[in-house]
Amino acid sequence: MKAKELRQKYLDFFKTKGHSIIPSASLIPENDPTVLFTTAGMHPLVPYLMGEKHPAGSRLVDAQKSIRTTDIEEVGDSTHHTFFEMMGNWSLGDYFKKESLEWSWEFLTSPEWLGLDPKRFAVSVFEGDEVAPFDQESYNIWKEIFEKHGIPEDRIAKLGKKENWWGPAGETGPCGPDSEIFYWVGDENEIPASFNDDNDLWVEVWNNVFMEFNKKEDGTFEKLIQQNVDTGFGLERVTAVMQGLDDNYKTELWTNLIFKIEELSEKKYGESPPNPMDGQREITKAMRVVADHIKASTLIMGDDKGLTPSNTDQGYIVRRLIRRAIRYGKQLGITKELWLKEIAKIVIEDYKEVYSELERNKDFILEQLDKEEIQFLKTLEKGLRELEKGTDAFILFTTYGFPIEMTQELAKEKGVEINIQDFEEKMKKHQELSRTAAVGKFASGLADHSEETTRLHTVAHLLLSALQKVLSPDVIQKGSNITAERLRFDFAWPDKLTDEQKAETERLVNEVIEQKIPVDFKEMPIEEAKENGASGTFGSKYGDKVRVYKIGDFSHEICSGPHVENTGDLGKFKITKEQSSSAGVRRIKATLEN
Repeated sequence: MKAKELRQKYLDFFKTKGHSIIPSASLIPENDPTVLFTTAGMHPLVPYLMGEKHPAGSRLVDAQKSIRTTDIEEVGDSTHHTFFEMMGNWSLGDYFKKESLEWSWEFLTSPEWLGLDPKRFAVSVFEGDEVAPFDQESYNIWKEIFEKHGIPEDRIAKLGKKENWWGPAGETGPCGPDSEIFYWVGDENEIPASFNDDNDLWVEVWNNVFMEFNKKEDGTFEKLIQQNVDTGFGLERVTAVMQGLDDNYKTELWTNLIFKIEELSEKKYGESPPNPMDGQREITKAMRVVADHIKASTLIMGDDKGLTPSNTDQGYIVRRLIRRAIRYGKQLGITKELWLKEIAKIVIEDYKEVYSELERNKDFILEQLDKEEIQFLKTLEKGLRELEKGTDAFILFTTYGFPIEMTQELAKEKGVEINIQDFEEKMKKHQELSRTAAVGKFASGLADHSEETTRLHTVAHLLLSALQKVLSPDVIQKGSNITAERLRFDFAWPDKLTDEQKAETERLVNEVIEQKIPVDFKEMPIEEAKENGASGTFGSKYGDKVRVYKIGDFSHEICSGPHVENTGDLGKFKITKEQSSSAGVRRIKATLEN
């Protein structure tokens, strides 16, 4: 079964169970909830897991574009990916464990759907701790299913929080126990009678998360106002299982990219260099890294928010991915100039039917890759000079973007010694600081319904409308980040704002605030919303039914909230800074004063 068919079957199956199909949210969170990128299907749905009503109903299903950066250094084996598609189905205070587990089993094993062999399955359930008890209910459901199919009860494992608890995504938020489903990919005559999660031949193909709890800032847990289900699987991994492959990169989701890399490098996937240098990676791993990193970079820059490589935030991740790809391309012996775009063209072609924004933003993606490749080659020359001067590896990493592997190789060529222990110590401190900063920076957004954040989210609507009146009706929002202290708002505009333009923008926003206008909303089909003049940003993130927030005649916008009830609750709006964010994108930082 091909990935395209698997993706559609999943959506169709849950549609038969009363689920509404919703589109993938942006890879770049609208309000940067908890993370730099959307890392799972639950991130865009946090408000609804916390109790808000979703316009599409209480049963949802989607294929969510996802980026995970925690395992970048692990990419290169047969299963790790930076970009992946998370298939997810959701119950928002609707059905719970019984339906979730039984439907998962039906989809996986029914001949009408995937038709996988029931005898090859094992599962795990939460063994319990001081927060939540042993998940007896899930255990009993699985026991009944397994008895019907002659599967030993020892294939139901009781595991702890490390294995069978999901979330929260950040420091706080929805979480709960889960039940994972595993499939035996080894010889059918050697299927163990019991499940052992240390055996790599047991491949996780499904996860049922029962979100019953909210983790609070003080580290304690409270019951959510509703029981939710977050269920699904990674498309890449299950596609490989369906095709009987032990390497995700051998599926059609990757083969076109690998073929192009083979052509550019004049090497073959699966072969190793006859006399590899000390520290040199084998060819297969290098090809996987190049394919993965350029795919991820293409999907990120293909987002309608127009993100470019930079030295900060999401842009830094893109820059890091591109530079690692160049480094591994160098290892493969790729000598063609401006070759990154050749890989990106394949990504766009492979995914354009699913994610139309890639074709729409094709020229932008290719242009950015060319710029970054040229810039890094220049940076490489500077870095080489610094290396010869004796500059340490950590400075080369943080200032010039040199991966440590590249520094080691170059140092060996130049006869320069590298203090790896010193690098690792400095890197550890750097990572600790980065994690601390990330928690402080991204703990808000949609995951934070505090009064301060709600006020700033509401004023973002007024700011956009004001900019459209002051600058042009064609101004569109390109992103935002909201903490309890300030609003960061990105918008498409080529020029620096004048003092007069900033002052007029402030005046218009504060005028609406002073008028104490009610903030009303209605749920309606998206086409009706557009016909009524409601604006919406970020491409195709909306489903068939949406919420439209109206603030008098000033603002009329599709949004999911949260919002204040009246503009009089906002306080005085003040722009604290206006600057460039990226090419063609300006950034305003603003506050609300009581």
